Amino acid sequence: MVPALPANPLSIELTVSHRRLWWHITEEDEQPEQWNVSADVWRLGQCSEAERHVADIKLAVADLSGEQNLLDSVGLGEWALEFIAETVTEPTGRLHHDLEERISPGPPRLVVLRRIVVAEPWRGHGLGPVLIASALRITAPTARLAACRVSPTDFPCPGQDRVTAELASLRAGAMLERIGFQRWRDVHIVDLRSQSLVDAGIDLMRRWWPQRDAR
Repeated sequence: MVPALPANPLSIELTVSHRRLWWHITEEDEQPEQWNVSADVWRLGQCSEAERHVADIKLAVADLSGEQNLLDSVGLGEWALEFIAETVTEPTGRLHHDLEERISPGPPRLVVLRRIVVAEPWRGHGLGPVLIASALRITAPTARLAACRVSPTDFPCPGQDRVTAELASLRAGAMLERIGFQRWRDVHIVDLRSQSLVDAGIDLMRRWWPQRDAR
């Protein structure tokens, strides 16, 4: 049985942060940009201090215009570099014709969803996809699309067999598709202006809005 949530999920706020060395002050110094999103209960007293932290999301943002050299961008991951090489067809950031038809116009930047970890007390309630959708929508004014590769190798666990890892990756892929991601080749992609990202939290809000202990 899934335990009750520690607090009203509508009291969760997102803190978006970007860290770099103080002397990395040119665009070339920080490519790709590394962003962290922390989800936490905003007000003391709604839950215990140990349960205030809800989740961590790690994002990387890559320039697609051709102005920046991404070859040494280890923070993106090899799969993301291959995806960009196969997807971006012009220096202006124009995408493969199939994606151009699916993705709304926007700044030539790609958000890579690298990782999400939901704290143990908050698991089992569907918060992961809702928080991902919200974090990605925050980036919509400055980027065009987001991508995530889900693979069994991303779910290592001591003593875990291949079948278990594959099932975990399938569940993760299905979770992304519920909030609007589409599988393109072997990568999941989503238009950052997709209404599905906005709608991802509607059911959660409907269930919890009458409880007025939220912010």
